[in-house]
Amino acid sequence: MPEKRQIVLVVDDTPENIEILRQLLRTDYTIHAAISGEKGLEIARKLPQPDIILLDIMMPGIDGYEVCRQLKHDPTTAHIPVVFISALDQVGHETLGLELGAVDYIRKPFEPVLVKARVRNHLVLKRYEQQLEELVRARTAELALTQQITIEALANLAEFRDNETGGHIKRTQNYVRALTQHLSHHGPYQHLLDPVSVEMLYRCAPLHDIGKVAIRDVVLLKPGRLTPEEFEEMKQHVIYGAKALEVAEGTQSESVFLQCARQIILGHHERWDGKGYPQGLKGSEIPLPGRIMAVADVYDALISRRVYKPAYSHTKATEIIVEGSGSHFDPVVVDAFIALGDEFRMIALTHADEGMETWI
Repeated sequence: MPEKRQIVLVVDDTPENIEILRQLLRTDYTIHAAISGEKGLEIARKLPQPDIILLDIMMPGIDGYEVCRQLKHDPTTAHIPVVFISALDQVGHETLGLELGAVDYIRKPFEPVLVKARVRNHLVLKRYEQQLEELVRARTAELALTQQITIEALANLAEFRDNETGGHIKRTQNYVRALTQHLSHHGPYQHLLDPVSVEMLYRCAPLHDIGKVAIRDVVLLKPGRLTPEEFEEMKQHVIYGAKALEVAEGTQSESVFLQCARQIILGHHERWDGKGYPQGLKGSEIPLPGRIMAVADVYDALISRRVYKPAYSHTKATEIIVEGSGSHFDPVVVDAFIALGDEFRMIALTHADEGMETWI
């Protein structure tokens, strides 16, 4: 398939100059033209956009400098290379153009070989930069996919050892996303939850119980309530999970992702009143990811059947969460949970374990 012809936009108030450049470049490129700065801006913003702009400086209305300034301040046109065409020969004029974001100057009267070479070189560079950006995007997407697959594999390893958890990981992950998206638009935590943070918490959430892989089978798989001693051992799963990530974090200096995952692991069993574990943190001392995960985790435990407890309905689980506001849970997160009640129930049904839909 032949390569698409690149587009050169010539902006000059002198038709003769436009025609000269058209004749020089039309064999290799598609030429668009504008006889004013205003028209040039209009064409530059339309699709298909030009790949390069040859821009006269001295024009009536808005001059070339102002056109360049507007092009570079507009995200939709900032990527288009601008080459000034001018008879001006003072150093100050050239410096100003480069400061505004132009990549080069072509002087009048035009030297055909020089014009063709300058345009070709800048378009080759632009195409190379585009290919490099596409490669980076592809590699970034591949890395993100690999990261997510690894996270899910590790989380599922813990889930396979605990035969009662079923779809717990998928459900809690989606509860976390719902809560963080809501909190990013409502309430006092909006400044803490930009779209990147929302996605990061969603990706980290499956790791919240990864430390269970280190708990003895006799405790983890016990078909009944744990003794106080066994419960103390079970509580260590958050420490084991955090330590595992500390080792990984040592090889990935200051990884924001791993720090977030550690906050979820260590914080999701802390309580707002300070009576949780492992550190007994209280209120806002508990990192926000842990506070969000706590609501998601407890809600799912309540609606799930266990050997030591029946499964509760969504309505009953909601009552228990609301009762725990200000003692077990952050009241702001509970308010978000209440607002998302129907969405939580739908997530639970979408990722339900066998039979779960009959009581939710």
